[in-house]
Amino acid sequence: MSQTFWETEAVEEQQQTAFEPPPEQQVEPVPVAVSADDFSALEERILRAVELVKRERQLRTAAEERAAKAEAQLGEQSPVVDKLKQEIHALRAERDQVRQRVERLLSQLDALEL
Repeated sequence: MSQTFWETEAVEEQQQTAFEPPPEQQVEPVPVAVSADDFSALEERILRAVELVKRERQLRTAAEERAAKAEAQLGEQSPVVDKLKQEIHALRAERDQVRQRVERLLSQLDALEL
């Protein structure tokens, strides 16, 4: 048989109250006595923490800006570096050709002196 809405609600209430501790075991909040000095010290610590967080956020923003600028510079320099690498490769190839020509000339001079 199906339960009616009211019966279902009554069962749910019984289940909820079954998990609540009895009134004699319930803990009431105890008022905390805080002196003015303690409150001032706490306020000062909170203000220092807020300033520290602000400063760290500013430093983080500045670091992110520097990193973005460095990445932009790297992007600009990358084609220049590639071009310089190609020039170095071409100059080394030319040097090897000149070395080979000089060695051939020297070997021909040596052959003449015999």
